[in-house]
Amino acid sequence: MDLIYVYLIGGAALLLFTAFIGFLTRYKRCPSDRVLVIYGRVGEGRSARCMHGGAAFILPIVQDYQFLDLRPMSIDIQLNNALSKQNIRVSVPSTFTIGVTTDPEKMGNAAERLLGLNSGQITQLAKEIIFGQMRQVVAAMRIEEINADRDQLIEAITNNISTELEKVGLRLINVNIQDVTDESGYIEALGKEASAKAIADAKIKVAQAERDAEIGKAVADKEMTVSVASAQADATQGKNQAQQQIAQSNADLRIKQAEAARTAQVAENVAKADVERQTFDAEGKAQEARAEMQRKQQYAEQVVPAEIARESVVVNAQAAAQQVNIAAEAEGKRMITIKQAEAVAAEAEAKKILALKQAEGAGIKAVLEGRAEGFRQLVASAGGNASEAVVVLVADQLPALVDSQMKGISNLKIDKIVVWGGGEAGDKGGVSKLLKDLITGLPPVTDLAKAAGIELPPVLGRVSSSDVTPAPAEPSSPK
Repeated sequence: MDLIYVYLIGGAALLLFTAFIGFLTRYKRCPSDRVLVIYGRVGEGRSARCMHGGAAFILPIVQDYQFLDLRPMSIDIQLNNALSKQNIRVSVPSTFTIGVTTDPEKMGNAAERLLGLNSGQITQLAKEIIFGQMRQVVAAMRIEEINADRDQLIEAITNNISTELEKVGLRLINVNIQDVTDESGYIEALGKEASAKAIADAKIKVAQAERDAEIGKAVADKEMTVSVASAQADATQGKNQAQQQIAQSNADLRIKQAEAARTAQVAENVAKADVERQTFDAEGKAQEARAEMQRKQQYAEQVVPAEIARESVVVNAQAAAQQVNIAAEAEGKRMITIKQAEAVAAEAEAKKILALKQAEGAGIKAVLEGRAEGFRQLVASAGGNASEAVVVLVADQLPALVDSQMKGISNLKIDKIVVWGGGEAGDKGGVSKLLKDLITGLPPVTDLAKAAGIELPPVLGRVSSSDVTPAPAEPSSPK
């Protein structure tokens, strides 16, 4: 049993030692001149994890690693016969220094596109990119810009090439443009022109320097002459000023003596005048005090009441004006109220008239609809014969029509009168006599209707003028 425990402990120790050694072999440190690329299961949506510096533990089985070298690579680019913007072919030999980028956002591009490539393959890939971009830069520039402003050329090349190199995980470290030449000799002519211009500028500067020297000499001579004349004038002026000062000193002495005598006399006169002035001032102040007292008394007796009365008048006038304004505003509001009431009344009257008209129209409509309904019922009672219904309506309205006709002919001159049922048989006439008279009197009725402009309905019959001879009318006195 003791031996078994020894074996178990030894196996466990060996297993732990092996795991420790394996852990040490999977823990990788990244040197400063390399980029550690860990690939495999490195996270969702990522193909690799890149590190520059530091260390990381590489999980066995599910992860692996490689290094990308950061040492710079130099590339010679012999760009010949590149077409410029002026369609002149130029040669731009240059040297580029590149390396793998250490930008955290761009190292993923290097891991995806450069991992597993040697330095020669990386150099060839970069050379193809640089050739294409340099031709584009040269095609967008003039010969003068390429030859004269190398900084602008390098900046344009750097901007274009850096953008394209970063797409594959590289960065541009340095650009060295060598001598730029062309087949037509245009650049050489530009150089000669620049040399001639420089020589001409130098000659102009020499002539300008000689001219400045001559001008300086003339100015110096002039200043010397002016300085000598000025010194002589200053000496003469100094002598004259000394004599003037002596004369001025003597005059000042005499003036001061006279002023001293005058000052003494003036002081005596001032003292006397001062006494008189003080006396006069005292008297004047007393008179002013008395006058001020009288003025204030007059002001209190006359001016103050007048001002009070004037202010009272102003206050009264303002009050009256305010009352007038208030009355005017009240009148204006009253007129506005009256106008609004009139407008409301007018609107109510208009609504009333509209309601009456609507009621009247509704009544007329109801009457017409009632008549139409009665006529429909009348036609229905006549078995659908509209002519018989019209006869009934005409018969119903015949008294009114006859009355209207009689009123129309009441003032007319009548030359013929027909009398029905004159009473020849006395009380024995009866209905038979009336029917006889009606039949024999039908033509005169027809004539009367025609004369009155009335068209009799067919129910009354039609009388032919060729078959029936109207009965002679018996004269009778009008009743």
